[in-house]
Amino acid sequence: MSLITARYNWQRDELCVGQAEIAKMWSVDQRTVKREMAKFRALGWLVEKRAGVRGRVAVYGLDVAVIMADTKATWENVGPDLVERLTPSVAPQDSGNVVAFSKGLTPAFGSDVWGKAQAELYRISPHIVDNWLKDAKVIEEGQGALTLMVPSKFFKDYIEKNLIQRIEGVVRRIDPTIGRIRVEF
Repeated sequence: MSLITARYNWQRDELCVGQAEIAKMWSVDQRTVKREMAKFRALGWLVEKRAGVRGRVAVYGLDVAVIMADTKATWENVGPDLVERLTPSVAPQDSGNVVAFSKGLTPAFGSDVWGKAQAELYRISPHIVDNWLKDAKVIEEGQGALTLMVPSKFFKDYIEKNLIQRIEGVVRRIDPTIGRIRVEF
C-alpha cells in the first residue's frame, strides 16, 4: 500500500521505482522486493510496461480489474460500505419512452481451460482478447504446458513480449497444473 500511495503516478498509470528505494520504504532487503514484485506480476496485479535494462528502472502499471476481482471475497472484511461502493448497482427500469443503448454482446468462449481463460481475460481487458487472443487456438495441452497457435509471427512476438505473464497468471488460476504457455504460428 505504501508503494502505491506514495509512488504511483495515477495520471500516467505508472509505477517507476527502483528496488533499492522500495526496499528502504518497506524496511526489507532488495531480494524480498524482487520476490514480492514477481508475485504481483504473476498474479496479474502489476503489468510490465517497460523492462528495466541497462540501469533503467522497470515501469509497471496496475491492472485494477484483476486486483478488484482477486480481492472481492475480502471486501466484506473492510465493511459493507466498501461492498456497496464497489458493487455495480442495477439501474431501475424506466417505464417512459427512453430507449436504452444495448451494450455489445460478450463473445461465447469454450468450456475448456483456454475458453475459460479467454472469458476471464475478456472480462478484465476485452480489447486484449479482441485484438490479440480471439483467433488463438489450442494445439496441444499436457505435461504442464498449453500450446497456442496464433495467425502470424507478429502476433506471436507481441503476445510473448507483452501478454504472456498475464495469460499464464489467468490460466494458472483456472488450472494450477499448467505452468507454461507456448505460442506458435
